[in-house]
Amino acid sequence: MIAFRERGSTMTRREQTKIPIWTENGKSVSENGGDGGKSGDDEGEKKRQQEKAWHMNTPTTDKEEYRESVRRKDGSDTAVVVVLLLIIIPVAVVVSKKKGGTSTSSGGGGAVGGSSKPSNSNLDGVSQDSIPQEAKGTELDPFTWYDTMDMNVTYTGETVGGLSIMGLNDKWDDTTRANDKVPPLNEKFEYGKMPIRGMNVGGWLNLEPFITPSFFDGYTSRDGVVDEYTLTTKMGPITAKQTLEKHYSSWIQESTFKEIQAAGFDHVRIPFGYWAVTTYDGDPYVPKVAWRYMLRGIEWARKYGLRINLDLHGAPGSQNGWNHSGRQGAIGWLNGTDGTLNGDRTIDIHKQLATFFSQPRYKNLVTMYGLVNEPRMVELDSTAVITWTTSAFNAVRDSGFEGIIVFGDGFMGLDNWQGQLQSLDNLLLDVHQYVIFNVEQIVLNHHDKINFACGGWTAQALRSQNTATGFGPTLCGEWSQADTDCAKNLNNVGVGSRWEGTLNMAYTPGGSKDGNILDPTCPTGNNPRCSCEGANAAPGDYSDEYKKWLLMFAEAQMHSFEQGWGWFYWTWQTEGSAQWSYRTGLASGTMPKLAYERSFNCDGDIPDFGDLPEYY
Repeated sequence: MIAFRERGSTMTRREQTKIPIWTENGKSVSENGGDGGKSGDDEGEKKRQQEKAWHMNTPTTDKEEYRESVRRKDGSDTAVVVVLLLIIIPVAVVVSKKKGGTSTSSGGGGAVGGSSKPSNSNLDGVSQDSIPQEAKGTELDPFTWYDTMDMNVTYTGETVGGLSIMGLNDKWDDTTRANDKVPPLNEKFEYGKMPIRGMNVGGWLNLEPFITPSFFDGYTSRDGVVDEYTLTTKMGPITAKQTLEKHYSSWIQESTFKEIQAAGFDHVRIPFGYWAVTTYDGDPYVPKVAWRYMLRGIEWARKYGLRINLDLHGAPGSQNGWNHSGRQGAIGWLNGTDGTLNGDRTIDIHKQLATFFSQPRYKNLVTMYGLVNEPRMVELDSTAVITWTTSAFNAVRDSGFEGIIVFGDGFMGLDNWQGQLQSLDNLLLDVHQYVIFNVEQIVLNHHDKINFACGGWTAQALRSQNTATGFGPTLCGEWSQADTDCAKNLNNVGVGSRWEGTLNMAYTPGGSKDGNILDPTCPTGNNPRCSCEGANAAPGDYSDEYKKWLLMFAEAQMHSFEQGWGWFYWTWQTEGSAQWSYRTGLASGTMPKLAYERSFNCDGDIPDFGDLPEYY
């Protein structure tokens, strides 16, 4: 998803169509677009404020873990009662701080999850003696799981591709369909003929500071906590596991997929870090816990007829040096001392994943498979990345995966992919489009931003679809209706914005003075003064005209990207950045009620929106 794109650009738009014009924030930024971000629910703000500091408070979870260990060793409820008597008063104090933070029925309980532990009633009647001694206390022991809802808790040590099937239920149903515009799962989706209308569930299985800023709010700049790597390092393994597992449990729930289906979507893109599969010496990441939550989420998607696009968002070593890869700073993937090793590790991970998702149960469901999100090819040896892509493609195919394989444009510019990798069957090019990470596009006024979406991006999609002028099959895997880069932590933790001219990268990990943008870049040229106040306001404070514009801007992009293979919006929900949350947009009327029924397309007239302030 989003990263900090270290460099601005003053190239012309003609030049932008040929090569990338920005890498300032981790997503594409030429005519090809930029990178993604996210929003949140106003009604939960009070609850989130109550929980902001709580995720760093571990006494309750430490004691819960101790009670479970006593139960496993002793086997008696008496031992549990004794421990409860010892801790009842301090636990009451902690719970009082957490009260009100329980996730809602529609999911999205905040970065630290809900305050009440899931019932885990499916463990009732299951004997802890059924768990082999060597598996007790490991990720295969369901009595150590925070949440067991809809998971099979019968122990099995069986693996596929070296990956555990523990938690999977034996039966599944592929007769469901997302809506009447698409076929049920057990019938073929005609990719390239019917558009993908998909949703990203960002900030779930790998963290992004602008999606869930509460994870990072409790730290100062001296702590240096700017990404999942530094966060889990600071927390330590016990607290990190407890905290992140609660987040995995509450941020995305079954109701999330139900709502996504109800909003007219037919696909879900699931970003995840490599630590869901494995970790390496020195890694602070929580190992393998995200795996079972991903598998459960995939099954919930099945229930609502939603096909899956798997997305490896964080590769070993970091493929782009942006915070959403797990570790901000230097690129250690296909670059530096361990670059080749990390490239090989990534292919090994793909062999495991592709073998696992080649099982019959996933044939109709996991139809798209991403190799690596946003490799920053403008900073890497592009030939090495292309060679790696071919090797990874072959590894996935040799492991049995027959669906669509997705690779990123690497910010090279779509036109530059003509003639590359075109011999690889069923390969799809993924571009991420955002106007806000591009200093040439963020300054466009309201009329011109819509016009650019309808003109520039539509033309680009059509060129890219034609193998004579582009690669061929092309998808927009991330985009947003945000028209500023004002969202908190969007450009890195504690870093400002291009809009206000406060983007100071010089003292951030991996940043430099070259990444600074210290002159305001809103359409007024700072006269009147560029301000983030209006852009960061609650949707209830938006004017009717601004809501109309946001809706039209979103629908224009949908129309444009459907000239290719379709699109995935970034993202479903955030804690507070409204223009990055499709869910918030639905509630506020700035998104179409159904993704396939829209009031505007690019054949229509675009108002001048002259009454809208251009500085906020």
